Amino acid sequence: MILTVPFMARAMAELALLALICGPVGVFVFARRLSFVSDALTHTVFPGVVIGFLAGGVEGLVVGALVAGLLTAVVLTLLTRGGALSDDASTAVVLTAMFSIGVVLVSRQSSYTSDLTSFLFGRLLTVTPRQIAETAVLAAVILVMLAIAARPLLFRTFDPAAAAAAGYRTFWLDLWLNVIVALVVVAAVRAVGTILVVALLIIPAAAARLITARLAAMAVIGTVLILLAGYGGLWISWTASVDYGISLTSASAVVLLLVLAYLLLLPLGRLSTVRRSSLSHRGTPPAPKGSPHELVG
Repeated sequence: MILTVPFMARAMAELALLALICGPVGVFVFARRLSFVSDALTHTVFPGVVIGFLAGGVEGLVVGALVAGLLTAVVLTLLTRGGALSDDASTAVVLTAMFSIGVVLVSRQSSYTSDLTSFLFGRLLTVTPRQIAETAVLAAVILVMLAIAARPLLFRTFDPAAAAAAGYRTFWLDLWLNVIVALVVVAAVRAVGTILVVALLIIPAAAARLITARLAAMAVIGTVLILLAGYGGLWISWTASVDYGISLTSASAVVLLLVLAYLLLLPLGRLSTVRRSSLSHRGTPPAPKGSPHELVG
């Protein structure tokens, strides 16, 4: 059994922690259509990672990523405040600026290029007990933040005008959610890399949406999918390397299994669409796709 191998057990522990946070947070990302923002955050932490690595070596990675992630969350929220810039335009500006700074910094330190390249693609099998502890702390903070603001965040997601009329500060709710997503990126980025971390936030929620319309169920299903894909990806990468001599990174195998799960669930999503269409033709209008009634139930 692969989990009897210490480094595989640590990798699975890391993936389990990521599943606990990516499952529920991914639902909010999916409902708010923040996929591009999540992708941007995985890239905008890069200059912070470079600076942290230059200042403190490997131990400085988390601090640098955390500072860059929180800065990005604040800047994105400020740029989109009042509708002066669209979300997509603001995200594109911040992404290109921050990532370019990271590229310039790393290009001037060629001796560190290989170490920082691993940050782009992750090193799941070299996760240390200290890194697992750091992820556990971040996961606890994320879950507490999510629990505190879950109801107003849902209100803001489906009816921002009503949320504002009810007295909620939508700016602070947007900042709160952006900070949560930034913390998820920081928690996951060392294990699976900036290239693949967005898959843990987007694919499980999208796959879960194909079989349920309830947010709580989507969060549970997304979490389970990450756990199953995590174990399956570790087993596949181990078998490929040990039995067949094929080099296959564990993080890539995990993401490919998540994509496969999504593709396998697609027919169920189409059946659901056909059912809604059938009900509509019979004179029973279904709830609009993505509406509060449908998603919250």
